[in-house]
Amino acid sequence: MDNNDRTTVTGTLDPVTFSVIWGGLLAAAAEMGVTLTRTAYSVAVREGSDFSTGMFDANGDMVAQGDYSPGHLGSMAFAVRRMLQDHPKETLKPGDAIICNDPGIGSGHLPDVYMMCPVFLDDDLLGFAVNIGHQIDIGGAGSGSQAVVGILDNYQEGVRFMPTKIYDAGKPVTDIFRFIEANVRVPEVQGDIRAQYAANIVGEKRLQELGRMYGAHTVQLAMRELIDRTEVEMRAAIEALPDGTYTFEDSMDDVGPDTEPVYGRCALTIQGGQIHADWSGSGPQREAGLNCYMHYTASYTIAAIKSVTLPRAPQNEGVFRTVTIDAPEGSYFNAKRPAGCGGRAVNSHRIYEIVMGALAQIVPDRVIAANSHFFNPNIGGTDPRTGRAFICWESIIGGIGARVDKDGTEATSSPWNGTNVPVEIQESRNPVMVEEVSLIQDSAGPGEFRGGCGMRRDLRVLTDNCNFYNLGDRHRFAPYGLDGGQPGMLGETLLNADHGNTAVLHSKGTYRLNTGDMISWRTSGAGGRGNPFARDPNKVLDDVRNQLVSVDGARNDYGVVVDPENYTLDLEATTTLRAASEKLPSPRSDLDVPGQRVIVE
Repeated sequence: MDNNDRTTVTGTLDPVTFSVIWGGLLAAAAEMGVTLTRTAYSVAVREGSDFSTGMFDANGDMVAQGDYSPGHLGSMAFAVRRMLQDHPKETLKPGDAIICNDPGIGSGHLPDVYMMCPVFLDDDLLGFAVNIGHQIDIGGAGSGSQAVVGILDNYQEGVRFMPTKIYDAGKPVTDIFRFIEANVRVPEVQGDIRAQYAANIVGEKRLQELGRMYGAHTVQLAMRELIDRTEVEMRAAIEALPDGTYTFEDSMDDVGPDTEPVYGRCALTIQGGQIHADWSGSGPQREAGLNCYMHYTASYTIAAIKSVTLPRAPQNEGVFRTVTIDAPEGSYFNAKRPAGCGGRAVNSHRIYEIVMGALAQIVPDRVIAANSHFFNPNIGGTDPRTGRAFICWESIIGGIGARVDKDGTEATSSPWNGTNVPVEIQESRNPVMVEEVSLIQDSAGPGEFRGGCGMRRDLRVLTDNCNFYNLGDRHRFAPYGLDGGQPGMLGETLLNADHGNTAVLHSKGTYRLNTGDMISWRTSGAGGRGNPFARDPNKVLDDVRNQLVSVDGARNDYGVVVDPENYTLDLEATTTLRAASEKLPSPRSDLDVPGQRVIVE
């Protein structure tokens, strides 16, 4: 949108009115999320919480957001302004809805469909209600549209929408819905798009209520003030940090079987209330469905920076004004069209954790160690119970990295706010049986404060000729610890681990499954913090009793002796063991962990 088309509002606002309007905007974004959850059809949106909501002003600037995915919310700010270039605000009518899923405009892969709806009060454009929903399928070569192996470009990954009107004055554009129906595998997609529209209607009503109560000008003034205040607070938080350049490096395992690792490097430069993130030096884009488009890189870069500078402030345009991001075009973190990108979700952790690694050199007390990586696989085929296509979408989360003074937590989603799909839902909707969901003993990175344990999830398929598209990471490069804390254990994917002919599967491989085959996903453990031999022996004992740490793990990783018969602490033996083991190498020293280079200017 041209700057000349921006709406300008002037005036001042009393604190009470400002607070009420601000609370109303937050409540509107939250209610949009509740509506989307309760009206969606697919498990990705309804149970997995793979969606986001936001309220925007009349210029297309983000003002308020729901507590959902940083990858969606950060890119949403860029997407809305781009959508308004193709559909200028003077051409929009009440009841219109514009969708877009182009990776270079949106959140970086085709399944994420943005929907933008204008909100009018009489003849005044108050702003926009916007959401994004991960569609469980958008066509293409692989069920779920997130295949990695064999993807040479984005054209293989599904249907791409440039900004397109899908509701016209409240009426669905039938031809667009028919086009979608013809190109996706499951009918839930159309239902979820209608749920997205319903959610935006809720946002529209709530914003209109604020407008009727206070007037359009006052609401617009509050929006502008909220953005400006956030910018001032964010700059002040950045100015409190020491100027300089801080660099961190890490790698993703690869982009499929028999491929090289993906190298990532970010240099954060802090100067004068501004942060610049430079991803130069990272690896090139790859021929696989995994590349990262710039808006997704920017989203998780900003999310990491905000989480340690101004975590409780609203995420809106004011935050975005204080952070600039560069990555060479054609590099992995700024892929050039038509690079494949369906599996780009696995990049979120690495972007976030590379930036966190740089921030650990600046504000170590606010940073956590590396998290467990998650799995986001898809299994597709024909359900013998119905004769119709099914897509089993999974989201398998692990643990959180240790904090400066607390252990990491288990079964928690970070840095995005997704959730595990309940076993009962998965089994009722798909021909599968979930046979185990558990925490993995000894997987957490040891430290004075340990990381969160990894998670195991075993799923057996109950039909033949299924296509399985694995999507995970940290099978090769372990989640890092901080301040002497040890890395978490590596993740793995096993086929038929209950049989004698267990096969180790690749984290991003494509496979064929038949009735009785069982996939066992085991996420990596999260990194620890501080010297493990400084951990309170009683905390280690508690972990042993809770089966998070084994008796052998207590001895080897923490120098703590626990009686295996009655699970009591042998404090004398512990003191002796720790004294004798102070100079011994860590049993996890052979794991591949990232390196860092510090440059202070």
